[in-house]
Amino acid sequence: MVERDTLLRYCNELLDSDSFQDYCPNGLQVEGSREIRRIVSGVTASQTLVDAAVAAEADLLLVHHGYFWRGEAAAVVGIKQRRLKALLQSDINLMAYHLPLDVHAELGNNVQLAKLMGWQISGGLEPHNPRSVGLSGELPEPCNGEALAAQLAERLQREPLFIAGHDRPVKRIAWCTGAAQGYIDKAVALGVDAFITGEVSEPTVHAARENGIHFYAAGHHATERYGAKALGEHLAATFGIEHQFIDIDNPV
Repeated sequence: MVERDTLLRYCNELLDSDSFQDYCPNGLQVEGSREIRRIVSGVTASQTLVDAAVAAEADLLLVHHGYFWRGEAAAVVGIKQRRLKALLQSDINLMAYHLPLDVHAELGNNVQLAKLMGWQISGGLEPHNPRSVGLSGELPEPCNGEALAAQLAERLQREPLFIAGHDRPVKRIAWCTGAAQGYIDKAVALGVDAFITGEVSEPTVHAARENGIHFYAAGHHATERYGAKALGEHLAATFGIEHQFIDIDNPV
């Protein structure tokens, strides 16, 4: 067992969350039990994940995508009311870390994706930004574009959208988990062979083809499964508490 406030302070310091200007509050979003014995982690605090946390008798739900996003309606009605009611009735804390969990050098989504895929990290997608959200690096062995698509499909368990931009081997790559299709220009500026992210927009296809770079939309959810899971495992090992990662699949 660990006190909630002790765990919260530890996470905030570990992820340096107070120093980020984000689209949502990072850290404790919904207050529940003061004592934490069991953590459930997941990508997004959807109703399905909240219900799974209730069924697992969790004291803390730890996610990448929480609530209270900038620009959303403030009224506690509809799905917001139902999600909050379920958490409050079961005395479950909700902690969410967005950008801090994207960029962390050990537990972050981008580092964890590289670890899963066996990619070698060489720097940031934005080389002069110490908090570059995306990363760049190299594949262990050069391959063609179709082979990289197959590797993504196998390890992420999701078929990526692949837009071919050239016919040379792929060696140097850049990636940014989630909805970072707008960063393709940053990847082009680095001169990499391929850019991997979660989502795609209509202009992205033309940018890939006309700039001669392979593009892969491998799934927002699929590319961001691993940060919250890694953080939950780290907290369980550090504080001697239980942890369960629950994957509520999302095709986007």
